[in-house]
Amino acid sequence: MDTDFSVPLAGRTVLITGSTTGMGQDIARTFARSGAQVAIHGLGDRDSISRFVDELSELSGRKSIHFDHDLSDGRQGGALVEAAITQLGDIDILINNAGVQFVSGVENFPTEQWDRLLAVNLGAAFHAIKAVFPGMKRKGWGRIVNTASTLALAGEVGKTAYVAAKHGILGLTRTVALEGAELGITCNAICPGWVYTPLAAAQVEAKAAALGLSIEQTAKEHFLNEMPTKRFVDPTEVASAMLFLCSENARSITGIALPVDGGISA
Repeated sequence: MDTDFSVPLAGRTVLITGSTTGMGQDIARTFARSGAQVAIHGLGDRDSISRFVDELSELSGRKSIHFDHDLSDGRQGGALVEAAITQLGDIDILINNAGVQFVSGVENFPTEQWDRLLAVNLGAAFHAIKAVFPGMKRKGWGRIVNTASTLALAGEVGKTAYVAAKHGILGLTRTVALEGAELGITCNAICPGWVYTPLAAAQVEAKAAALGLSIEQTAKEHFLNEMPTKRFVDPTEVASAMLFLCSENARSITGIALPVDGGISA
């Protein structure tokens, strides 16, 4: 879906974690089209990532760069920011989008998966924010957007670690918003409903296999049944919301959990 982006970010530098696949790619493209210099992060096929970096550079007219820090060690979120600052200078906008999932009942939930999900989904965001905050404070301007979820506001069976991490992201967002309120730094969270990313697709496919149903029937009956719009959220809708929150027009919006959820929260 092509969108006409009218929010200029020329001269700004944005770092987006978890942006080599899925929704993160759409976020990166959206910010590149706005004129921002884009630093992406994530794992994947090196040739594909290299082509994506070239695409972003062409869209923005500024050199894009890729980092591959492993956020399963949450402290690498800070190392990622420091590496980006070394190569690009101060980071004006931080998008904490990296996320992983694991589904299991609590009594059988593997400890190593709990640690991994908390590190990637919450710990890395904290360490990245901690590292980027001094530069934003010094410049008197900064935007931080965290990808949360509707599960930052509710629970769901089998998703102990993910739900705990996303609740934590919302608490982190609100606290950082208060600390940055007089410094020109905003911090907000986006709470998407079902976005058809590779992460969501894997859950749909696993559920379909377990139930012996088609992908289409499984999606309709077990994923979209709670969404009044009865369709997956398009990743560009999330990206557009993030872009607005990073604009000057949103300078008084901070500490919110913005649903982009097809009406679930209604």
